[in-house]
Amino acid sequence: MSKVAVMDHPLIQHKIGLIRRKETGSRDFRALIGEIAMYMCYEATRDLKLQDVEIETPICRTVAKELSGKKLAVVPILRAGIGMVDGMLAMIPAAKVGHIGLYRDPATLKPVEYYCKLPADIAEREVFVVDPMLATGGSSSAAVQMLKDKGARHIRFMCIIAAPEGVEKMQKEHPDVDLYIGALDDHLNDHGYIVPGLGDAGDRIFGTK
Repeated sequence: MSKVAVMDHPLIQHKIGLIRRKETGSRDFRALIGEIAMYMCYEATRDLKLQDVEIETPICRTVAKELSGKKLAVVPILRAGIGMVDGMLAMIPAAKVGHIGLYRDPATLKPVEYYCKLPADIAEREVFVVDPMLATGGSSSAAVQMLKDKGARHIRFMCIIAAPEGVEKMQKEHPDVDLYIGALDDHLNDHGYIVPGLGDAGDRIFGTK
């Protein structure tokens, strides 16, 4: 079964409280989403492997640490996932960025694919799929499956707010994908929105309410 890590850092929780507020405008909302993603990136990368490398300081030669093994990729689920990319790249600037376009059919709540562009060497990378919200889990699960179909084998999923229903679906359909969550909310309402949630993350990021 996949690991589910719910963040308890005070700065993350404080900023999540700010983005939940309906009076928070798009400019502040965008900035906060990026900041939260940056802080969450620390936790999601905690177990990346290190290797020793010999370097020279201004004083002497010594052995330092550097990341080893797989290269990294950040793959936002369009469109709201774009809001998390800059925060991730602030922490891992050498990562490549892919994009997966999915939208939720308002009638069936099922994900519909409309775009997929990934680094050519995605199979050799540690992939971080990012989306602010994990609601029903349909889009997230479909995005992860698209990555697997393209050869990706090492995938982690990061979201800022999740519903238990989405977590359950992801664990059932992708038990090999670890989940990193900013806040685990109560439930989904009849329209598939997370409660208490923060509304539509895409609309609030891009001001398209």
